This record gives sequence, structure tokens and C-alpha cells, in this order.
Amino acid sequence: MMTLGLTNALAQQEPVEMADVMRGNGKIYAVVAVCLIILFGLFFYVFTLDRKISKWEKENK
Repeated sequence: MMTLGLTNALAQQEPVEMADVMRGNGKIYAVVAVCLIILFGLFFYVFTLDRKISKWEKENK
């Protein structure tokens, strides 16, 4: 019984004000866009690096 009461007390968290403000101003879309651009760039870099390494391995066999 004590654990159930503690779980309910811990589950009630306050909302994050910064996220609400950014969502209200529309800036959250800019943050998401920047994150997606960074992830796309990282995937592109890893893909090209893999191709270069594969080419180098074929040449050195």
C-alpha cells in the first residue's frame, strides 16, 4: 500500500515550461529542423565514409 502511494506521488510531475513556450512561439519546429539536418548530415557522412573504406579494402586485397 505504501509503494502505491509513493508511485502516485512520483508520477505527478510538473510540466516543462520551456517546451511549452517554444511550442507556443513555433520555435520548436526550428529545433526539430536543426536536429533533422544534423542527423541527415551525420548519416550522409557515415555512408560516404563506408563507401570509401569499402573501396580502399577492395584495392588492398
